[in-house]
Amino acid sequence: MTRRHAVVAGAGIGGLSAAVALHRRGWEVTVCERAAEPSAVGAGIVLAPNALRAYASIGFDAARATGHAAPAAMDLRRSGGRLLHRADAAALTARYGRPPLAVYRPALAAALTAALPEGAVRYGTAVTAVDHADGDPVVRTPAGPLTADLVIAADGIHSPIRRQYFPAHPGLHYSGETAWRTVLAAGGPPVRAATETWGRGERFGVAPLADGRVYLYATAVVPEGYRPADVRAELLRRYGNWHDPLPALLARIDPATVLQHDLYDLAAPLPRFHQGRLAWLGDAAHAMTPNLGQGGCQAVEDAATLAHLLEGADVRAALAAYSAARCARTDALRVRSRRAGRVAALRHPLAVAARDLAVRATPARAARRALDDLFAFDGFGQTT
Repeated sequence: MTRRHAVVAGAGIGGLSAAVALHRRGWEVTVCERAAEPSAVGAGIVLAPNALRAYASIGFDAARATGHAAPAAMDLRRSGGRLLHRADAAALTARYGRPPLAVYRPALAAALTAALPEGAVRYGTAVTAVDHADGDPVVRTPAGPLTADLVIAADGIHSPIRRQYFPAHPGLHYSGETAWRTVLAAGGPPVRAATETWGRGERFGVAPLADGRVYLYATAVVPEGYRPADVRAELLRRYGNWHDPLPALLARIDPATVLQHDLYDLAAPLPRFHQGRLAWLGDAAHAMTPNLGQGGCQAVEDAATLAHLLEGADVRAALAAYSAARCARTDALRVRSRRAGRVAALRHPLAVAARDLAVRATPARAARRALDDLFAFDGFGQTT
């Protein structure tokens, strides 16, 4: 029997996860990535319990691949250090079966690539178009066309394939914030808890990674396209007098490793995540701001759901079911993440004081319900 062939456009976390999920269900997979090679630098990603459950459903153990350590707690603080909210890792484990796992993105990508056959990932091979999605799809690349039984557009937030098939879609919406991200080498003072700190129009996050490194991120309300000439000076000016251990961590930053990206989401939802035998996945389908920590996690959910629905099924019918399973959930999270970002980015002193008071006064039961909506995923396209 001829094996079905899937071509995946994009070797990000979502595309690689989908490729691994399909490979383990007997598909031949080809992953086309425009970059010439895997990135040598990168940031962290927090795999929430829903993403870890999705990975388990496709037989991929993220903790074994990247390390087992998890933060002792997830704290939300004010810039002076006052605690606004704490989510204890033991309590999260008791409720969701596992705590969030913070990992180095390049390490996760390397582990996913290692789970694929040699040569399955083709670097320096951009997908320029997908033709005949309603019939026999043809993937156009500079190296020549590829035929496929299924095409997965995991080509990122600026997805050319999305623009090809939804030319009237309004595209991206700028959130009003930019973000800096970097990873510190292991060896400094230990960081036990993941912390996000809120100021006035500024945030700073710290997450210990499973391999001993520390992931740092910061956001600020700035005009679109703002790029400081001196990154270290910019970060010290904004966050250097915040609570410990942030100044010490800032002192360890190598400016050459700091990534800066303006934060966008889709201005409106896509009407569907499929066209014939073509499916969109991850940021290409439902780009969202990182305020809930769910962008990458939802891409992993997409991958697990898609692979499950395709098992033994007609591709077109499976992709229609995939749209039905994923569109509403991901758009609800897109909207929720945008609203959360607006609250976190408040700048007026009275609004900030009211926000912080409201966070501290939120009952534990309400906070748990909010996390339940994020983390309750059974790995098969359903929330639990």
